[in-house]
Amino acid sequence: MTFILEKMSSVKQLYSQSIIYGLSTIVPRLLNYLLVPIHTNVLTDPRQYGVITEFYAYISFLLIFLTFGLETGYFRFVNRYKDDERVYSNSFTFILSLSTVFFVSVLIFSGSISNLLGSGYLPIYIVTTAAIVSLDSITALPFARLRNQNRPLVFSFIKVAGVAINVLLNIIFYLVIKPQYLKTLFPQVDPLFYVFLSNLIQNIFVLILVTFYTSIPKIRIDKKLLKELLWYSFPLLLAGLSGTTNEAFDRLFIKYLLPKSVDSLYQLGIYGASVKLAVLLVIFVQMYRFAAEPFFFKTSGSNDHITLFGKSFKYFLIFSIIISLLITFNLPILKYFIGKNYRESLYIVPVLLLANIFYGLFFNLSFWYKLADKTIYGLKYTVIGSIITIISNIILIPVIGIYGAALSRLITYVTMTLMSYKDGRTSGFISFETSNVKFYLIFIFLIILSGTILLIFFKPYISLLVANILIIIFVYKFMKRENINIYIWK
Repeated sequence: MTFILEKMSSVKQLYSQSIIYGLSTIVPRLLNYLLVPIHTNVLTDPRQYGVITEFYAYISFLLIFLTFGLETGYFRFVNRYKDDERVYSNSFTFILSLSTVFFVSVLIFSGSISNLLGSGYLPIYIVTTAAIVSLDSITALPFARLRNQNRPLVFSFIKVAGVAINVLLNIIFYLVIKPQYLKTLFPQVDPLFYVFLSNLIQNIFVLILVTFYTSIPKIRIDKKLLKELLWYSFPLLLAGLSGTTNEAFDRLFIKYLLPKSVDSLYQLGIYGASVKLAVLLVIFVQMYRFAAEPFFFKTSGSNDHITLFGKSFKYFLIFSIIISLLITFNLPILKYFIGKNYRESLYIVPVLLLANIFYGLFFNLSFWYKLADKTIYGLKYTVIGSIITIISNIILIPVIGIYGAALSRLITYVTMTLMSYKDGRTSGFISFETSNVKFYLIFIFLIILSGTILLIFFKPYISLLVANILIIIFVYKFMKRENINIYIWK
């Protein structure tokens, strides 16, 4: 079945590629959703899931450091010099070298790191996690090259295949072989280890496949070009590290800032499960990002780039709100995706969704400083954001627990979005299309109001039904007013 979205040709290209790239984010994330009920039901103690949540927070932070912002740097310089091979080889060589040094260092000091984290954090967890993040960083540039070459189908195929292997291995380890039998086979290894082992095997497979499609690059260093690349990318690295502080450090703060009377690892586990429910919106932001970055870099010199940005920004905002409403009002159903021991924190999901909307808006606004070669502004916003994250978590978590962590994330992204808009509104790279926006916002407010009233005075499923019907009507009205037609051919 083929779907064709009719609108302005350039915006049509962006969103059609977003749909294809969405296969590399939606399908894997949906496949990964199979892991949520598996992990939260097999690992019935939320403390175990807390360990997983903590380690993947470290992974997200380390991945930013090891890729060094060179994905965006590659897009910028490959279009500036029209020399894909030279830019690609230098970027890849740098990341490969940095990742190798990192892995060897962790391998040597894994015992000390394990002791630092505390009992239950085995050295094999540390080494496997280092291998996962190193392989992830090495594949970043090949995937960026596929995006620049407009090969979204290959990109998506590799991403989906890799996650499918990860999910399959988890099913084998936890549902076919089962943790009890694994414990008899390998008594020294906690069943939790197989979460990390599955991820490692996935990354090895992905590395082999992506280098097959993009070819193994030459290992070379052009000092002049590499200096330019690193100079451009370094502020993005710092911005990325600060941004990851905003994204991941709330999970680490929960472990260390909750009162001693509270089981922090338990709270971290149930918080991590709630984040998984809110991540559906992040999926949309990510699929949009994969298509938007190369698209806006390539069209930045066109006469209608301001119009394209304004229309795209409006569509992004509306789609984000629709997705958030769908998740919020369908929580009575979505809660069954996580184990019963993890459902006590669902009240924080709407706050996390609102924070994710502002995260997406901030990403859209970030194009003004990337296109103007003023990446230092990205550093400014994320450093200030990370400071707000740290301060607000320190203040809120000891008082209101994991709700404080969610609220801190919202405060941070609202602040960053407002700062970026204030600085970038005269840049000439951002704009907003306001046609029909007032009607959309009033309609959305009515959906929220009616759904909330029904939720208070009636059973949740009545609110769910009415809200979903109103959302469907809203989508229909939105498409009619925007003159968006979907034709379907079998």
